[in-house]
This record gives sequence, C-alpha cells and structure tokens, in this order.
Amino acid sequence: MIVVTGAAGFIAGNLVRALLKLGITDMLLVDRFPEDRYSAKYSNVEELAGLERMDRDAFPEWFTDHAGEVSFVFHLGARTDTGEFDFRVLDSLNLSYSKILWEICSVHQIPMVYASSAATYGMGELGFGDDEAIIPQLKPLNPYGLSKQLFDMHVLESSRRPPVWAGLKFFNVYGPYESHKGRMASVIYHAYHQIRQTGRLKLFQSHDPRYKDGEQLRDFIYVRDVVDLLLFFYQNRPANGIYNAGTGHANTFIELAQSTFAAMGVEPHIEFIPIPADIRDKYQYYTEAKMDKLRAAGYDQSFTTIQEGAQRYVKFLSEAYVL
Repeated sequence: MIVVTGAAGFIAGNLVRALLKLGITDMLLVDRFPEDRYSAKYSNVEELAGLERMDRDAFPEWFTDHAGEVSFVFHLGARTDTGEFDFRVLDSLNLSYSKILWEICSVHQIPMVYASSAATYGMGELGFGDDEAIIPQLKPLNPYGLSKQLFDMHVLESSRRPPVWAGLKFFNVYGPYESHKGRMASVIYHAYHQIRQTGRLKLFQSHDPRYKDGEQLRDFIYVRDVVDLLLFFYQNRPANGIYNAGTGHANTFIELAQSTFAAMGVEPHIEFIPIPADIRDKYQYYTEAKMDKLRAAGYDQSFTTIQEGAQRYVKFLSEAYVL
C-alpha cells in the first residue's frame, strides 16, 4: 500500500484525490484526524471516508511491525506554522518523527518522498538553487525553516537510505483545500476573502528601496502542479536527491492581486499598509526557485501561470460558497 502522512491537510489531501483519480485505492492515510464535523479540516477528508486511516501517533509503531505491507511513503505531514517558536513542537513533529520514518524506510528499503521547504533558504543570501552542497550553510529565518533544514541535513548525512528517495522544497503553494490553515493559508486565499467582503485588498508596503510597494516577488505554485511533481517522483523514480518545487518564475504581489481581482470580476482597489515591525527584518522580498535540477531529471511539464491559477482557485472558492 501507499502511505500518505498529513492526509487531512492541504498538499497531501490534494495528492490523495489525484491518486484516487488514477485508480489507486490501496492507501493508508496518516494524520491527526479531526472529530468536529464542522471544522475545515474535517471537510477536507469527509469525501475520503472510504480509505483506511491511522492517527499519526500510532503510525510509527504500526509501520515498524508492518513495513512489509508498504510499497511507498509520501511523508507530507508537518507543523507548517512559521510563527511557531516552540522548537520542542517542531522537533517532535517535523524532525524526530521524520527521522523515525526515514529509518524504517531505510531498513526495509521502502521508497520515500518527503516535504522540505523553501523556508530553508532564509533571505536567499546563497540564492535559491537546490545544490545539496550549500544546505549546511543556509540560514532559515524561523524555527519551522530550521526544522526542515535539519532534516535535510540528516538525510544527506545518513549512511543508510531508502532505495528511492526525494525531498521537495515547496515554495509558495496555493489552491483548494487549504482553508484549515487559517492565517497560514496562501495570499490568494486571503485576498479572495478580503475582496469578497470589502471590495479592496491590503498589501504590505515595501521598506526596501530596491522594491516599490507591491513589487516584492514570490514564486507562487498552484497545488495541482505540486501534485504533478509528487506523481512524477512516484511514477518515474528519477535520481535521488533534494529538489526545488516551485515554478522557476517569480510574480509580484501586484500581479497576484490583479489576477485575483480579474478572476472575481472586480475592479482593482489596492491599499498598502506597513509591514509589522516585529517581522520587518525577516521579510523576504524575493524568492524564485531554480528548476534546472528537476528539468535535468526529466520533468518536462509546464507550470500554471498566476493568472490561470487565480482563475481556477477563485472558481473553486466561489463554488464552495454556493454549496
């Protein structure tokens, strides 16, 4: 069977839906599944009710005893809150837990793809290339990014590894089934709701003279493109390693805002507000994934533009309100 951790969440939930469309039903979904039927996370997995589930705390022991039943692991579960400063939580869920699964996959030679993060790049002092040699030199801006970097380093330092493995550094992912993330949901998600409620959108000013207001840049990637990347690693088994998972093209926040307004059929009204002082010195003005390594590995699919992605996502969000 295929194991998917974090299955009640955003990226993993979209992956499970894609695997089902491929006719793959022999899956074990691992997460802390919500019991409150009115929670956003509950609605994420309600349609996946027919698949086998297991609580994340029970999974390592089960996996140890039943590794022979598992053919592939997508380890996408993590604490993804960049505002989490209790490293004990991040160590437990992002680092120690991942090490346990890595060890079991290594011992039993089970292929494993796991979620790393572009948060490991920090301010981008060393660029955004996925050269594994620079990973120890990266300086994440928050404990979340550090937890991901430390696991990347653990993987690279391991003397024993799965036969097939990859770590994917997700950049700014957006798309359906992320509402449970709250304040950590994507900019487009929050833009849609802000525009819907007020007809306007507030963006951060620039406090860097190199960038005008709203011209800060991010590599935004639609969640379906991320799923396609995950399926590529599952189906094609390219060279083992740590890869970027972005589009290779950065967009300004103004472009994102205009695309969202256009998708909603609303005249653009943008206001600029100061970046809060407590995060101003850690604010990223530019991220853009270098995708040469992935292309060299054989991935030749195109990526969704911000305009196309906004259209698809706004349609999804609008239909959810109708329901």
